[in-house]
Amino acid sequence: MSAQTAGKFVSRRIRWDVIGSYLVMIFFALLYIGPILMLVNTSLKTMPSFMKDATSLATELHFENFREAWVKANFPQYLLNSIIYTVSATTIYILTAVFVAFPIARGYVKYSGVILTLFVIALFLPPALIPQFQLILNLGLYNNPIGYIMLFLVNPIGIVILVNYIKTIPKELDEAAAIDGCGYARFVWSIVLPLIRPAIATVIVLHAIGIWNELIAPTIYLTSKQYYPITRGLIVFQGVYGSNWPTLAAAVLLLTLPMLVLFLFLQRYIVSGLTAGSVKG
Repeated sequence: MSAQTAGKFVSRRIRWDVIGSYLVMIFFALLYIGPILMLVNTSLKTMPSFMKDATSLATELHFENFREAWVKANFPQYLLNSIIYTVSATTIYILTAVFVAFPIARGYVKYSGVILTLFVIALFLPPALIPQFQLILNLGLYNNPIGYIMLFLVNPIGIVILVNYIKTIPKELDEAAAIDGCGYARFVWSIVLPLIRPAIATVIVLHAIGIWNELIAPTIYLTSKQYYPITRGLIVFQGVYGSNWPTLAAAVLLLTLPMLVLFLFLQRYIVSGLTAGSVKG
């Protein structure tokens, strides 16, 4: 076989490999996006057209479903509550998690390896619902937004991600800052935080989505409708308008939109935030 023929054979084989990879990715993309597309299609139908054929494509764009869902589901109040809970809990968690992860990553506290191992073990433990409920009840924070926010101030996966990322930052920066008289809090705030933005973005997305989609906690700890987050409010809406599937589909899309925007805004940081430090001991 001549060199030219071998080159054509290799290029053809590589080309088929690339095509096969794209086909696999397209298949899995459709597998994940398919339910969302079905939801969008349902939300654009009228109730009569949905009852006639639930799986057919929408022949008319009935955006009135979104307006009805926004008004009937009391979305403004529930959406505001969810934004307050998500932003407050995520902000407090990020600020505290960085100050916890930094000394663990640097080994500035005794048994830092053991502490990190405990955080890893906590990932596999079920939530302590009964002790948690008793604590909130005894503190007088039951059916209280402050108590609800306090439920989300601990998340071991964020600590693990931040610790592994901080380990990739040269330790010489710590020594240089100490020589210049930079304090611990100022060093973490001014130097460490800007350097770990990909990890922080990753933790923000994971933590915020967890709070936004939480359903069990608001069902247990919040009994007043004025405190309901959007997920709990959607259950109330489903109980009243559950037979109106196009409007319910529109309500679900309104529920997912804020987190989708957050993910699209921070997606360029997420991969680097998750993979950084994976090859570093």
